[in-house]
Amino acid sequence: MTRRSFLTSLSILVAACLGFFVGQNSNVNPTPASSPITEEKSEAPLIGIASLTSETYVLAIKEAGGIPIVLPNGDGSPDKIAEYLELLDGLVMPGGADIPPSEWGEEPHPTTKILDKNRYLFEKALISAWIKKTNKPLLGICLGSQWINVAHGGSLIQDIPSEFGVNHRGVTHQVTLNPSSRLSKIFGETELQVNSLHHQAVGRLGEGLRLVAKSPNGIVEATETTDPDRFLIGVQWHPEKMAQKDPLQAKLLKAFVQASRE
Repeated sequence: MTRRSFLTSLSILVAACLGFFVGQNSNVNPTPASSPITEEKSEAPLIGIASLTSETYVLAIKEAGGIPIVLPNGDGSPDKIAEYLELLDGLVMPGGADIPPSEWGEEPHPTTKILDKNRYLFEKALISAWIKKTNKPLLGICLGSQWINVAHGGSLIQDIPSEFGVNHRGVTHQVTLNPSSRLSKIFGETELQVNSLHHQAVGRLGEGLRLVAKSPNGIVEATETTDPDRFLIGVQWHPEKMAQKDPLQAKLLKAFVQASRE
């Protein structure tokens, strides 16, 4: 058995177990542990999830047709990153706490809650290498979207309530998409209702990115690469939390997995 085949089998088993346990306490349909691992499944793309913060990422990638592989940040060491770049077909940068504002030359705002050091060091090294050394698909969600901007040399607004006078945590709001964007073409829409769980957002746009979605308050809600041949998208909302009940958000995850397959 090759290393890829082993990881495929192991990750399907892990996803099945997660589906079972989550299904006991939610409306998620559990995945039978006895489901056979078919040839079709073995050809599904391997999707890395940097730092597991919720089982919803694993289940959402599985439902979208990918094989989720959780990447341990451990002691923050980048030792295995070269192997991840070779093995994985796509990468999800998930939500979490805040990137140290020293990354763009600022002092922390009083509301800033900085990432655990090991996770910060690992994710910084991982996303930098993924962007510079591969052309493989990348999907950033919430913090992951902010990582994309910072990794491209951009900055962040450290606290939306302080700068915009509005709250973007625990609410639902509209976003307007650039009709020429890859994101808009995936959804087939230029306006969406999304969940919102963040207090930071893109400030100065990073080099090689373009702004493709805003909230009614003018807050940046999504960016993507200017390279038309690459799938590299960051969204401030959480499609993995919405996908089961919202077919539009499921489209984004499926498009990402499909791009990783190709």
